[in-house]
Amino acid sequence: MSIPNAALQKLLQEVEVQAIQSQQKIAQTQAEIGGKKREARLNQLTSSELDTLPKDNPVYEGVGKMFVAVPIDTLNKRLNTESATLKKDITELEKRLHYQETTFKNSRQHIEKILQSGSR
Repeated sequence: MSIPNAALQKLLQEVEVQAIQSQQKIAQTQAEIGGKKREARLNQLTSSELDTLPKDNPVYEGVGKMFVAVPIDTLNKRLNTESATLKKDITELEKRLHYQETTFKNSRQHIEKILQSGSR
């Protein structure tokens, strides 16, 4: 029993659309991961610089268009909290990326199967 060419063509188009969408989502997720990793690296560098400063050294944090004096411990706590959140976000994004890559791979395999069955 053979599937009509019109049905194969429609199925092929649907799978191609799914593959293209998966590819776009992969690129978007990779960009998000890159941004989160840069932000985590910046937090790590800032924290290491704060560790080299004496405890009584004045430290300022940007708030809008002004700077506010903040104790070093408070700033370190905030940076550690942000770093933990970023690590969690990166882990979730990597899981999403794996899912999207699997979806894309499956779509490509379906396209190949459709093309092989259509050529018979």
